[in-house]
Amino acid sequence: MKYSFLFAIAVLATTLLFFIEPAMASPGGKIASAAFNTFWGRIILVGLVIFFLPLIIYNEVREQFAKRRALQDLRFMMKHDAQFDWLTIRNRVTDCFYRVHSGWSKSDLSDTSDWMTDWYWQNQQLVYLDDWERKGLENVCHVKKLKSVQPLLFVHRNVEQAHEQSLLVVSIHATMQDYLQEKATGKVIEEDKRYKEAYHLWSFVLEGSEWKVSNIEEISHLSDYLKWAKQLPKIEDTMLSQSRT
Repeated sequence: MKYSFLFAIAVLATTLLFFIEPAMASPGGKIASAAFNTFWGRIILVGLVIFFLPLIIYNEVREQFAKRRALQDLRFMMKHDAQFDWLTIRNRVTDCFYRVHSGWSKSDLSDTSDWMTDWYWQNQQLVYLDDWERKGLENVCHVKKLKSVQPLLFVHRNVEQAHEQSLLVVSIHATMQDYLQEKATGKVIEEDKRYKEAYHLWSFVLEGSEWKVSNIEEISHLSDYLKWAKQLPKIEDTMLSQSRT
């Protein structure tokens, strides 16, 4: 059994204890899913919490260390370039979050293309939205409240020029409505019309002077980024590398 799978179960169980129904947002191709909604399903998850409690605590500690490292490295980089200011980045992430979901709800991301990398924009539009359009389906996706945006991983890069293609992964928590329905009949095909708690991992890359969405992933990938964070070189070393290029 893979570690990421165990961690995903632990996350689901933890949210249950706070009476939160786990969900995934539409962008990324995932319809929100409220797992274990039945009485017995909740009982099972309570048991899983007890079983995986040491793992939950361990990963919570790792996550807090990763967030602190990301913030520290961003503060260091801000001394060299204002585009690494976290408050400015957070505003950019918030704008991207709402714009991408707005475009997703309209089944048209053309107005959002400047906020995403070319590859990811094409992936979302062609693989998911255009396919649903051909099938007569539409994804109803509405953000009720964006609750938190936190940096998880920051990787400083110098691809062809200073800072280019630097990577930032953030964790996002929002209350959302997210379901797939038939356009003609309004019949719900996947999930339901309730608002649920949604947890996302959004990746951004620095292209020119703009942070752009490059990926949206499920929370189960969190452990992969925590491992990556432990392997990062000191941020000072990335600057030394830059000066030699």
